Amino acid sequence: MNLYQQLIQQKIKTITPEELVSYSHDYGIPLTVEQAKKILHIARTNKINVFDPQERKKWIKELAKITSPQIAKKANELFLTFVHKK
Repeated sequence: MNLYQQLIQQKIKTITPEELVSYSHDYGIPLTVEQAKKILHIARTNKINVFDPQERKKWIKELAKITSPQIAKKANELFLTFVHKK
């Protein structure tokens, strides 16, 4: 795992639900604080590497269950933007 990936993983571990909601709104992804709490719980209790296509696909499916398929699709597009910045 390179430094960029480590930074992303560290941010996932330390971000608050309120920060996640704020970031999501910056990128046009509507989330509630309750949804953010559920998302962060899953992200913190499961090792999820958003840089791995198979793991990201599983993550997006979980995200769709918590939020909606539309929000999960937008989140995946955002992940892809960051993944390609390697």
